[in-house]
Formats: sequence, structure tokens, C-alpha cells
Amino acid sequence: MLEEPFSSGTSPMHRLDPRCKILAAVCSAIPTALMQHMESALAALAISLLLMAMARPPAGPLMRRMALVNLFMALLWIFLPFSTPGTPLANFGPLTATAEGIRLAALITLKSNAIILTFIALIATSTVTATGSALSSLHVPDKLALLFLFTWRYIHVIAQEYERLCTAAKIRGFTPGTNMHTYRTYANLAAMVLVRSWDRAERVNSAMRLRGFSGTFRTLHEQRLHLQDIATALMLTAPFLICFGYDLILRFGPLTVTP
Repeated sequence: MLEEPFSSGTSPMHRLDPRCKILAAVCSAIPTALMQHMESALAALAISLLLMAMARPPAGPLMRRMALVNLFMALLWIFLPFSTPGTPLANFGPLTATAEGIRLAALITLKSNAIILTFIALIATSTVTATGSALSSLHVPDKLALLFLFTWRYIHVIAQEYERLCTAAKIRGFTPGTNMHTYRTYANLAAMVLVRSWDRAERVNSAMRLRGFSGTFRTLHEQRLHLQDIATALMLTAPFLICFGYDLILRFGPLTVTP
């Protein structure tokens, strides 16, 4: 179940140092999130699509992930046009869609897709283990890096426990319905998953202590940062910063120096 569909490949994104990719993704996402104009958001989305073309991810998993993201965006399109005050555009019974609401929904959609595509192209092209090690190398607190690694590893184990419990319930003739028996059964399932997760955590903790775990994972593959990786990360980040600078010009106007 430990699937990492985007981490295998030979594209330039896969060969880039994970530390540089993390920094480039963060330095690209923050300016994108702060943009306030459609032109700059569209430019950021175009750049993220270019990064995605460079990463060459498998189409199936990419479409599934983007469908989930845009399903949430569809909810914004249902509420924002009718809840944002502004110039009325259309009436749907007692509801009035405004131009400002539609613009806000479109802006959020563009920026969200740009950020998600950028993170997939940069972060998801590294393995989770490499990303955790890179976080530690970037002086992220060790507890957070370990929490990231353990969450990825054992969330799948907990999912398997839940599937086994569901299979056991079906074998015993359980059929979901809208009654108290169904509610009690699902409550018992959730409680059993919690109990088994706690029990497994205790066993894993004891096993790691017996093996001399001291709070740090040792790796045989030392990460070496090359000047080419730094230059590539800067080249990937620069277009987003340029778009953000253009957005600031649209917002506040060009800087003028007065004598």
C-alpha cells in the first residue's frame, strides 16, 4: 500500500536534490498564494504546468489527485459567487451572483491548482524517505521529520487494520443501515482501530528501543548538494517571484523615486 506514483522517473525533477526541491516549492507557493490579480495567477498556473511537463508524472494518479482538489474548488464556486458582495450579474431565485464573487472563486481556483501542481512536480518526485531526510538536513525539528516519516509508514498499516475489521464484520453478516445497530457497529470499529493502533505503537516503540534507536535515522546514502542543484532551484523559483512582482505592480503601481 506504500504507493509513491510520482517518485520514480528519470526527469530533471527527479534528479534534483530533495532539499532544493523543498525550498523551491515553498518559495514558489508563498508568492503564488499572495497574488491578487487574475493575470499573475494565470501566469503562475502556466509555469506550474511547465514544471509538470518537465516532471512527466503518470497521467492516471495525477488526474485523480487534481479531481479531488477541484472537487473542493467546486464547493467554493457554489457559495462564493452568492456570498460575496459586489456588482450583481445574475439572479437565481433569491440568490444573486456577483462579479466579485465569481472573480474570487476563479482566483482561488487558479492559485490552488498552481500550488498543487508545483508541489507534485517538485516534492512528489522524491521518495518520502528522501523528503524526510531532506527536512532534517534543512534543520526542521527532528520530531517533526520523524512524525512525517512515521505517519506515512503507519497510516497504511492502520488502514489495513480497518479493512480487516470491515471484512470480519461482513463475514458475520453485517449490513449497514440507518439504525442503532449500524451506529454501534461503526463506533466499535473506530474504537478497535484506535486500540490496535495504540497497541502497535507500543510494540514498534519497544522494538526500536531494543535496536538502539536514539531519535535519529541513519542513512547509507549521504546527500551532497551541488552548485547545479542550487542554480536549478533558483531558476525554478524565479518565474513565480517575477509573477508576484508583476502582481504587486498591478496592485500598487510602479515604484517612483522622488527627488
